[in-house]
Amino acid sequence: MVGRRALFLDRDGVINRSIVREGKPYPPQTAEALEVLPGVPDALQRARAAGYLNIVVTNQPDVATGKQTLAEVERMHAFLRANMPIDAIKACFHVDADACSCRKPAPGMLLEAAGEFGVDLALSALVGDRWRDIGAAHAAGVAGYFIDYGYRERRPEPPYTAVKSLPDAVAHLLAAR
Repeated sequence: MVGRRALFLDRDGVINRSIVREGKPYPPQTAEALEVLPGVPDALQRARAAGYLNIVVTNQPDVATGKQTLAEVERMHAFLRANMPIDAIKACFHVDADACSCRKPAPGMLLEAAGEFGVDLALSALVGDRWRDIGAAHAAGVAGYFIDYGYRERRPEPPYTAVKSLPDAVAHLLAAR
């Protein structure tokens, strides 16, 4: 039996606008500052209508470092779930030093969601805006779509499909089916 398809989504920079300072992206600090990017709700609806689960997989290390509260991150996620066709949100609150299996580029969040929802990773894709996202896509065996904002940081390793936005990624994904 073939499993379900999933569209794995990074949060900051894919669903909502990142705050960019000195070429580096940062998450919004409050739910009120969370700005959904243009076309995102419609793109998620199109993916769902095509049979994809929409699963957010997000690194949120600011909780571990005390720059962000878990309650505020949960408020943001509650807002996203209430206002968009999102099937699940998986978050890693660790920093690199924790060496966990869930912090991207490790595939833990994708593998956990795949097991929970019966997802066939070979039929799935991930959309992200950082090298860690594409690294997680490679590690999990899903197609990677990279939104290149030109951040001043490490670039992802190929292969991936370069796109301008989540709506662009969904259009590419659905055209390739």
